[in-house]
Amino acid sequence: MLAQATDALPSEGVLRAKVAIEPKFDGVRALIFTGAGPGEGVRVQSRRGTALERNFPDLVRAAHEQLPPGLVLDGELVVWSAEQLSFEALQRRIVSAGRTVERLARTMPAHFIAFDVLQADARELLGWPYRERRAALEKLFAERRLGAPWALCPMTTDLDKAREWLEQWTAVGGVEGVVIKGLEQRYRPGSRAGWYKVRRRDSTEAVIGAVTGSLRHPQTLLLGRVDEAGKLRFVGRTTSLAGDAAVLLAEQLTPAGPGHPWTGVRFTASWGSREFLHPVLVRPELVAEVSADTAVDRGRFRHPLRFRRVRPDVAVSDVPIFGVGGRPAAG
Repeated sequence: MLAQATDALPSEGVLRAKVAIEPKFDGVRALIFTGAGPGEGVRVQSRRGTALERNFPDLVRAAHEQLPPGLVLDGELVVWSAEQLSFEALQRRIVSAGRTVERLARTMPAHFIAFDVLQADARELLGWPYRERRAALEKLFAERRLGAPWALCPMTTDLDKAREWLEQWTAVGGVEGVVIKGLEQRYRPGSRAGWYKVRRRDSTEAVIGAVTGSLRHPQTLLLGRVDEAGKLRFVGRTTSLAGDAAVLLAEQLTPAGPGHPWTGVRFTASWGSREFLHPVLVRPELVAEVSADTAVDRGRFRHPLRFRRVRPDVAVSDVPIFGVGGRPAAG
């Protein structure tokens, strides 16, 4: 079951009567299956159905030792590094192979933050309301005395607590926002109707280095920041520009001259995509104010940015330096 984006928390009355809220962690969504019969092994499966057991032998071993048979858990795969969640370390775990797998399992152990149980004692629970599935999940953790690498995702029906998670927990790398779920809601695989996610978004600045579409009709912006060596590095792409914003930008963009730092650079349509864009390079002298969430990897925003306005009062030299100071959105 998936979540659709929304911009605000529910009102206190709605929260108390109908919904629960959980933190949204910046990991990889996964299911854990424990075999119900002899010879049936543990499976770790990504949201897209990719088998991940070979990449996470530490979790497979822990599941064999600590979890009961006939169980299906839904949750988030994460890796801790330097007292915060590291998506970069998690990516290394996912793409590792051969001898590297066991080495990384020792040096970068994975954790699984469980937020739902879909099957228990080989009994399907998809038709149970969230309230009852949550109670079954809490009972599992209590009776099994589960600890690392297993973690029970926090949950609240208190609006003040939810605000704290959204405003304060997201200041720590690895927490993106919150997810809102109906207390009486069944689990519907593949559906986005009923779960909602609210990401924390901060205002920040970046340099416009290119556009998609054309100079007269820009569709999205490709943004960059200058690194410590003085090179403009790509940090992210905006969502589609609104009509008025596109018109105003078209009046201010200047075609790139010779020696643009992104000449010959290939850009993909989105994070992890293999679809390449055909950008139009512009002179990198215009600064844009954007709204960004907290998901950042190696200096780049993983999710699309929202364009707010051009900042003629901000010089390129005043834009936060690429990759310095942790999350770029804090600049």
